[in-house]
Amino acid sequence: MKNFTSVSDINDVESLVNEAIALKKDPVNLSIGSGKTLGLLFFNPSLRTRLSSQKAAYNLGMNVMTLNIDEDGWKIEFEDGAVMDQGSQEHIKDAVQVISQYCDILGVRTFAGLKNRKDDYQEKVLSSFIAHATIPVISLESATLHPLQSLADLITIKEQGIVWPKVAVSWAPHPRPLPQAVVNSFLEWIMKTDAEVVLTHPHRYELSEKFTRGVTINYNQEEALAGADFVYAKNWSAYESYGQKISEDPAWTITMDKMKLTNHGRFMHCLPVRRNVIATDEVIDNSLVIKQAENRIYAAQIVLKKLLELQHEVAASH
Repeated sequence: MKNFTSVSDINDVESLVNEAIALKKDPVNLSIGSGKTLGLLFFNPSLRTRLSSQKAAYNLGMNVMTLNIDEDGWKIEFEDGAVMDQGSQEHIKDAVQVISQYCDILGVRTFAGLKNRKDDYQEKVLSSFIAHATIPVISLESATLHPLQSLADLITIKEQGIVWPKVAVSWAPHPRPLPQAVVNSFLEWIMKTDAEVVLTHPHRYELSEKFTRGVTINYNQEEALAGADFVYAKNWSAYESYGQKISEDPAWTITMDKMKLTNHGRFMHCLPVRRNVIATDEVIDNSLVIKQAENRIYAAQIVLKKLLELQHEVAASH
């Protein structure tokens, strides 16, 4: 694993999940990251990602440097050959090479702009960091994927001890259009397990076929939730009518009556969650959302541990 940006960077998902669960029993190992520095760059707000990544690094003995690019740094230019006589002051080539000298591993978080699907799905920001970095890069969420969240989700599901669970992934209303990153990524990861997966959403909210290949889609939410062991709710904006909000239908809110259709199912959400919009208070208060947030620490920590171990191996070989 040279970088961590999607499930494709992982050889064995089940093994990684099991290692993360084992790590939770004795998480502090200050020697492995001693003298190493984790850089965290944020292009947008963060609570769980920022704090869980810092906690994971501290558990491994690492130093952490955090930068809010849009607030604390220069405006970055991403275009090759740009004549920088307007708003941007620093080119991504220069910025990443400098950061690579200051840090041993770099985490980058950015969101989809939801204006140009081609640009977002090309992962222009994250790809630029990877192209110019001389250190491993971890996606703390990108325009199309959120792998650390997905790994934490799989850890949470595995801990419930249900063999071959049914997982219902449901669209839910939201006052503004949101990116597809969390649901794209969750589908990528859960489809690597033995779970039965069903996706439910209103018509015209189809995701990219890249992420729904092999997934059962049912446009009837109640039918999709029937017998589910887990209900993962998330809003996403339209893929074809990119970035647009087509529906804000409150009938898609997850309620306790809907949860009664499940097999004593547990509700999941990545947080932050808009209460009584995505799901009702009672659903959220009897859910796995806090456990998912806790497991963000160990998802980040097992990834950092793997990257640090590889760096130690490379150093030893020289």
